[in-house]
Amino acid sequence: MGSVASAIEALNVAGQHDLAKVIDVLEGPAQQNLVDQVHELDLDLISDLINQLVKGDHTEKPLGEVTEAETIPIPANDTAEAAEAAAREAGEALLRSGKVAAFLLAGGQGSRLGFDGPKGDYPYGPITGRTLFAQHAAKIAAMRSRYSCALPWYILTSPQNDADTKASFAAADHFGLDPASITFVVQGTLPAVDAESGALLRSAPDSLSLAADGHGGMFSALRKSGALDEMAAAGITTIFSFQVDNPKVRMCRPEFLGYHTLAGAEMSNTAVRKESPGEKMGLVAKIDGTTAMVEYTDLPDELAEQRNDDGSLTFWAGSIAVHCIDVAFALRLTEGRLQLPFHRAHKKIAYLDATGEMVTPAEPNAIKFEAFLFDGLPMASASITMEALRQDEFSPIKNADGDNSPESARQLMNEMYSRWFAAAGVSVPTDADGNPVDLEIDPRFALDATELAAKLPDGFTLDGPTALGPDGERL
Repeated sequence: MGSVASAIEALNVAGQHDLAKVIDVLEGPAQQNLVDQVHELDLDLISDLINQLVKGDHTEKPLGEVTEAETIPIPANDTAEAAEAAAREAGEALLRSGKVAAFLLAGGQGSRLGFDGPKGDYPYGPITGRTLFAQHAAKIAAMRSRYSCALPWYILTSPQNDADTKASFAAADHFGLDPASITFVVQGTLPAVDAESGALLRSAPDSLSLAADGHGGMFSALRKSGALDEMAAAGITTIFSFQVDNPKVRMCRPEFLGYHTLAGAEMSNTAVRKESPGEKMGLVAKIDGTTAMVEYTDLPDELAEQRNDDGSLTFWAGSIAVHCIDVAFALRLTEGRLQLPFHRAHKKIAYLDATGEMVTPAEPNAIKFEAFLFDGLPMASASITMEALRQDEFSPIKNADGDNSPESARQLMNEMYSRWFAAAGVSVPTDADGNPVDLEIDPRFALDATELAAKLPDGFTLDGPTALGPDGERL
């Protein structure tokens, strides 16, 4: 436990006199709780952020010249297919040699889905109720088996869902995986501050108003936890990072790993073709000649709507938040302080005023600070962007209904599995609307259409909704 006197001194040096006075008059456990939180803060960083993003000139800078990103497209000729085969071979060699770690960003709650708990606990499976965590765990197991590799799994949680996530894994017996092969890393937080004065806000008498430091904080969390040093000591060179809400993710796809390593890249992307100019996806592009991510809110309409002669979007490379990141690059980004830039978010945040009364503002009153993972791209010495087929690799579950919802993901998953069965010569029944019936295939039985065709017994048929378990049994 840190001392009260040292906390007060540090706050006064940082110009946080109001909070120093609050601590001075508090007593007992409430005082100590607040003191302990203060000692956890990087007050030098926070002071710099306040000077830059609250008190300084925080007007938006010009975007710069946006041009198309260089991408590796879906192979359309023998030369491209040969290049993909070489990349696949290189990626498989990387996996077999134990140089890859999987990293899942799973700090979010299921609030937007109307679900109380970590988003990874959401039961999206239409037949079995399989959760997102179970889906990803099965893919980890399948990749370990296919390539006879350790493939350690790191999972980024948040302070809000860390305990629940660990409890979920324990209750599910870690989905059949060795608990020692799974490492939970808690995302860092930064305090919210008053938008005018930069004063640290409190959410309770003994608590600062803390918020997650953005997905870019994964780098700091990995470094602080010792995970990056652990990876380096184990000979791991490449991190495959992905989001919890995408059940279609191609786990540690060898082609992607191979293109990344053959190019000597430090951070790379997977992209799919945007379905419309206004689709809410980050755009992989070049800004002033350097690979970067452009948020959809920052892309001018004239660029978003620009089309080629064949009618296709000129700026089409929508990010699906799947990256390859070199361990050495992550270590470099976290030497001393995190090297990524921080961004300000102007929010409505309830807070305790000087009298101890809770204030619920009607307008945005506070600033949160966030770092974004994709801001590492311009810092990489080399980067590749590989095109992926949306129908095979992207069906996120973000909203309760409409696009990117459980219902849309269910339909997209059914369509994908239907194509797999059709490729194996199996006819798939349809519902009254002509859509494929509900289908589930455990990744431990088949990770792709080729494996499914090889494993299905002769004479296999479908007569209705079907879920296949890890051994191919009907559930």
